[in-house]
Order: sequence, then C-alpha cells, then structure tokens
Amino acid sequence: MNHIRTAVLLAVMTGLFMVVGYLIGGGGGMMIALLIAIAMNGFAYWNADKLVLRMYGAREVDPRAAPELHDMVARLAANAGLPMPKLYIVEEAQPNAFATGRSPEKGAVAVTRGLLQALSPEEVAGVVAHELAHIRNRDTLIMTVTSVIAGAIGMLANFAFFFGGARDDNGNPNPLGFVGVLLISMLAPVAAALVQMAISRSREYQADRIGAEICGRPDWLASALTRLETASRRVVNGHAEHNPASANLFIVNPLKSNAVDSLFRTHPTTADRVARLR
Repeated sequence: MNHIRTAVLLAVMTGLFMVVGYLIGGGGGMMIALLIAIAMNGFAYWNADKLVLRMYGAREVDPRAAPELHDMVARLAANAGLPMPKLYIVEEAQPNAFATGRSPEKGAVAVTRGLLQALSPEEVAGVVAHELAHIRNRDTLIMTVTSVIAGAIGMLANFAFFFGGARDDNGNPNPLGFVGVLLISMLAPVAAALVQMAISRSREYQADRIGAEICGRPDWLASALTRLETASRRVVNGHAEHNPASANLFIVNPLKSNAVDSLFRTHPTTADRVARLR
C-alpha cells in the first residue's frame, strides 16, 4: 500500500510539472515538460548518489583515516543484511546525516563533520542505523527523485513568473494562460512541498523503527534525534539552504525554521519521533 501511495504522489508531482509546461507553452509545452520529467527521473535513477553527494561537496572516507567509524558502519550494515555502503563526510558544522543511492548495492551514507564532533559514538550508531534503514527500504531513490522534481517545479514556476509568456497551441498570447501561470508559479512549489511532506513523513517513522532494530538500542537514536534537533536550530547548513528541495533527505530538517516552514514540514516533529522510540 505504501508503494502504491508513493507512486501516486510521484505521478502528482509529474502532473504539476506538466501543468506548468502547458500554461507556458500550451500542448507543446506540456509534452516538453513530460519529456523533461521523464529524463529527470531517468537521470535521478542512474545518478541519485552522485547528484546529491556532489551537491553537498561530500568526500568519501578512507577506511584507514577513520577505522572505528568504518568498522561501526560495517557492523551495522551486517545487522541490517546490507552490503557495506560507501561512507562520506560533508564539511558542515551542523550535525546531520543523509543516505542516497538507487539500491542497497549502490547505497551511500553521508554524515556531517558537526555530527561526528557533537554526538557520542552510540548516538552516531543510532543515526547511521536510521540511514541504513532508508537504504534497506529503498527510500533513498524515491526521496532523491522527489527532491529533483520538486526543485525543477520551483525553477519552472520561477521561469513562468518572470517570463510568463503563456501561449495557446497556435502560439498566440493567452490571457487566461497568463493568469494561470501567475497562479501556478505561486501554488506549484507549495503543492510540490505538500507531496514531499506526504512521502517523507511516513518513511521517517518507518526508518526510525527499523533503525532502532538494526542498532538494538532505540534510546541511542532517540538521544541523537533530540540533540540533532537542538543543534539544527542554532547552526546553519549552508549547502541545504542553497538546495532546500533536498531537505527531505536528512535525518532532521536542516533548514532554518520559520512560521511558513512549520506548515510544510517534510519531517515529523522530533518530539513525536522520540516518543515513538521510547
């Protein structure tokens, strides 16, 4: 049922992309938008890990440089029944982490420098176990694809707003289309955020539950989530602020919170997640 729901939500995001294309260029614009969406999904499928890791300037960790960290990840991966994922460090002071990759065989876990400095080894293990749960559930591909489409919807909506040359199929100016473009340019990013939220929230709960099973200590993950939530409010994640559509990939929301953001959370509240773990 979860897979069907996710497929429907991904179809909705693609539909939003096509609607913006239609309002910009009529039927031709809609077909171009569909082809772009298909191409983006294909690109995201084959390059999910590279795309996100490059976006965040992640650097692969040499096992000889961090043997204890590598040993811990290898042990947890074995507990999860997964091959050893590639391990990366993101040079950000904000403690946080994410996983990516289109399949368990292509999985990658990235942790920030701030996470390694701020959390205890047990808390780091809880975080890594959560990310391994995403890999095992194949959430990483779905979450990366939604990030790519949401970002593209935002860019296309901005293009429509500034260049808003909405035209009909004969290439003539279309006043109704122009009004539609203005409305869609404001509403499409909001709708995309709602779809991201619907996909991400249920998957975070599931990854928390399975992550607790992988590490064997729910309290490790609960403690880590509490500390990460506090730190994320104080420390800015520069990479995430420049790529807000990818915020759903992280274990806790990496973006600076405001009143509007709280209405469109891609993550459940930390208090609720901790309560479920305890």
